[in-house]
Amino acid sequence: MRKKIVVVGGVAGGASTAARIRRLDEQAEVVMFEKGPHVSFSNCSLPFHLSGIVEDSSRLLLMNPDSFKSRYNLDARTNSEVIRINRDEKTVTVRNVLTNEEYEESYDKLVLSPGAAPIIPEIKGVDEKHVFTVRNVVDIEKLQRAIVEKDAQNIAVIGGGYIGVEVAENLRLAGRNVTLVQSAPHILRAFDFGMAQILQKEMLDKGVELIVGDALVGITATQAILASGKKVRADIAVLAVGVRPETKLAEEAGLEIGLTGAIKVNQNYLTNDPHIYAVGDAIEVYHRLLHRPVRLALAGPAQRQARAVADHIYGITNQNKGVIGSTSIQVFDYAAAATGLTEEAARAAGFQVDSVYVISPDKVGLMPTSNPLHFKLVYELPTGRILGAQAIGKGNADKRVDVIATLITMGGTIDDLKDLELSYSPMFGTAKDVVNMAAFVANNIMSGRSRQVQVSEVRELVEAGAYFVDVREENEFANGHLKGAHNIPLSQFRERMEEIPKDRPVYIYCRSAQRSYNAVRALMGSGWDNVANVSGSFLGISLYEYFTDVQTGREPIMTAYNFK
Repeated sequence: MRKKIVVVGGVAGGASTAARIRRLDEQAEVVMFEKGPHVSFSNCSLPFHLSGIVEDSSRLLLMNPDSFKSRYNLDARTNSEVIRINRDEKTVTVRNVLTNEEYEESYDKLVLSPGAAPIIPEIKGVDEKHVFTVRNVVDIEKLQRAIVEKDAQNIAVIGGGYIGVEVAENLRLAGRNVTLVQSAPHILRAFDFGMAQILQKEMLDKGVELIVGDALVGITATQAILASGKKVRADIAVLAVGVRPETKLAEEAGLEIGLTGAIKVNQNYLTNDPHIYAVGDAIEVYHRLLHRPVRLALAGPAQRQARAVADHIYGITNQNKGVIGSTSIQVFDYAAAATGLTEEAARAAGFQVDSVYVISPDKVGLMPTSNPLHFKLVYELPTGRILGAQAIGKGNADKRVDVIATLITMGGTIDDLKDLELSYSPMFGTAKDVVNMAAFVANNIMSGRSRQVQVSEVRELVEAGAYFVDVREENEFANGHLKGAHNIPLSQFRERMEEIPKDRPVYIYCRSAQRSYNAVRALMGSGWDNVANVSGSFLGISLYEYFTDVQTGREPIMTAYNFK
């Protein structure tokens, strides 16, 4: 008997489910409803239309109803909103949003992929004509049209998540004056505070006014008003404060909603109705590290969920391994990627953790395109199990994080990473890749062969008069150093180490913590037992301190910053 499968939602999860069903069953009747005018568009590419990187908005559309019909023999109906699920009758009620006509459509299996809607804060002015959100092609076209017609020069973007940062970047690339407002202490919460400082500096350097730790409380015709009382110029305001799952249809049908406020599904993405599945941004998923349900609005997991649903309908089993949350983003000249848990999230979840921060060339240093790659590895104590990683640089940050995502999925440890064999070419990496280097450092710390202090601890130590030794060469020291630091270049170190006291803690730094590690080992092998390496060293300290120094006007702890 021919199956009839109805899919609600024609983007990402919904469209992928429908296409997979067709590949499994040529005879199935598949009907896909989308309340908007477009199906199968590149949601993640929307902000790039604002800068002209995607010049023609039609390129954001990957498929249309006609191509779905000709390529997959699917009945894709746009401008068709499913307004009710009639579970007893196994039908859905559909409303044509153009004509308001309503009709019933039957199903054998129903797949819900309604997505998530932008959160609109309940504050004065959010309904003004110059206030926009970004969810679909229609939204981005309206925003771009308004900017051009108004010749808007000053744009406020509210929200420092992925959408907010990408919208701000692309508007700045288009030559607009952009202010990004983030209520949290830093942008991009997939990154720890220290790593986010690198990206915040990059946004400042590229001309974005960045305000963190301040919330939007109102919008006027020309300004965004913040909780601090600050007023931001806003010919146009873009709200990107987050999304909430579209659950109204499911709730009204009596489908179970989970602890996170999203649709609850089992390991096969079935709801509490055995004939109804749900995928994508509207559902809660199992986090394999936290061991609890979470919401994860990412395209990659949605695609895998879609495949699993289609397979389950046809009796093909899949092992649900849960999610870890792997993401990447381009922020002007920097690529940034993250996977698993941040150190902050791991500690909040009750893990005993430590982390290492390594700065290493992304390819062999003599290559003309070699640049520093900042890499943070988060791991569990005492097992050494890898819990997360973050990478930022002008090279392939995503490649390094993908390696860690694989290890997390396989339950890998720092010892596994230390011995992991990776491909090498001077144009693509180094013989000891940064991910291996991070594992070496973590292994040294866990075994007691080395001690470290994080860049976040340095300010307090400097202000307390701690004893720092800078082992860079004299010309490097002259170009900027920690206030009060003692300069003993590594090239002179063994001849001068007696200058270093043994009766107090000593902290060693260089540019990126590699020379300083050699100095620490030399001291520890010569009778000094209270010595620590500064993780990230002077480059890491400069990047960690800079944004807050600029924003607050506090006194720097160094004579000059060094970012090279």
